[in-house]
Amino acid sequence: MKNVLATIIGIIVAGVTVHIFESVLGHNLFPLPEGADPTNMEWIKNNMDKIPVGAKAFVVIAHFLGIITGMYVAAKISKVSTIPSYIAGGLMLIAAFFYHFYVTKRIMVYTC
Repeated sequence: MKNVLATIIGIIVAGVTVHIFESVLGHNLFPLPEGADPTNMEWIKNNMDKIPVGAKAFVVIAHFLGIITGMYVAAKISKVSTIPSYIAGGLMLIAAFFYHFYVTKRIMVYTC
């Protein structure tokens, strides 16, 4: 039961870490240009050159730190096994790939 709890808490911590680094820190350090609409895929497609490189890099950094933090927390809670850590990290990695390759492609299909 402790391993299941460690896995769940690790995933939650990873998600919160990604949110904090990407949304809170990333958007404050590298604000989008005036009139930017990050929910409009057409705007993003036409204005990728106007988005700061730091903002793009911060997305990758946020996901990396989220996975590492979630794995660390899961390992610390479990104490006897590293499997919850690998499960939490693997699920977050799958979620990141799923979002990048499936969700954003579906949004672009519906908006184009």
